[in-house]
Amino acid sequence: MRKAIFYTHHYEVRLPPGHRFPMQKYRMLHQALVQSGLAAEDELLPAPLAALWEIERVHTPAYVRAFVDGSLPPSLERRIGIPWSPVFVQRTLASVGATLEAARTAMVTGFGAALSGGTHHAFPDYGEGFCVFNDLAIAATMLLEEYGVHRIAIVDLDVHQGNGTAAIFQDHPAVFTLSIHAANNYPFRKERSSLDIALPDGCGDGQYLEALDRALEGVAQFEPEVILYQAGVDVIREDRLGRLNLSLEGVYQRDKKVLQFAYIRNIPIVLTMGGGYGNPLEQTIAAHLRTYSAVAEIFYRCSSAERIC
Repeated sequence: MRKAIFYTHHYEVRLPPGHRFPMQKYRMLHQALVQSGLAAEDELLPAPLAALWEIERVHTPAYVRAFVDGSLPPSLERRIGIPWSPVFVQRTLASVGATLEAARTAMVTGFGAALSGGTHHAFPDYGEGFCVFNDLAIAATMLLEEYGVHRIAIVDLDVHQGNGTAAIFQDHPAVFTLSIHAANNYPFRKERSSLDIALPDGCGDGQYLEALDRALEGVAQFEPEVILYQAGVDVIREDRLGRLNLSLEGVYQRDKKVLQFAYIRNIPIVLTMGGGYGNPLEQTIAAHLRTYSAVAEIFYRCSSAERIC
């Protein structure tokens, strides 16, 4: 099975000097995946732009149109945290398109990935925390409406709670939302996920992986037919916007647990990047590479005899 990993950095967004969002990390990861041998250049594909009607399955038409045509009120633009520009619109639509294509790929092959996405702070009528549209929610809705899926789990392991995703699917019987996050980090007003696990500052590998084991028991009880995985690496100790203390090995073990959980149960899984603001940024790239090392080990090197059907 060949990989299909969808990227968005063919739309180059230039941010003001000193801006906290590391837009360059997406191109850096693309290059690192090829240089490491974890992906071939022809397995990395430019993401198409999502159609506005696909986004409006989750977001209000007024908000979608205001963002696209550049008429958002300044207060909402500040809440997103990235200045508006025409190329930022294209990049945002491509980010949603990447996750949608990754979801469609996963439904055929069992695994799909986006070198972007995981924009879990976006609500139906506004965005925040560097998130404009909620690609996870849009992809989940697409799978429910177009693929006849009845149960989806969104496994969000970014250091920040997936507040937008939780609010969108609160009390939705077909979607189980899991968020394992730092208790004292953004967003300071948390929403209610199906299962929230809030971890203390400085939490390390052992405590984190124990919490993940408990959480996956809850996911198993839900019996999802598809998993959307937000694999943010802002959990590492070097992250500027995190408050946890995971090592690179801890990230690898985390991702291996989630991916193996899906693989042995024949559950298609969609991988999105989520956050990562390391200082230095090379540590963030190293952490994302650990994620793709786990992908390679589980989805591209396991024999069929190891699969539990």
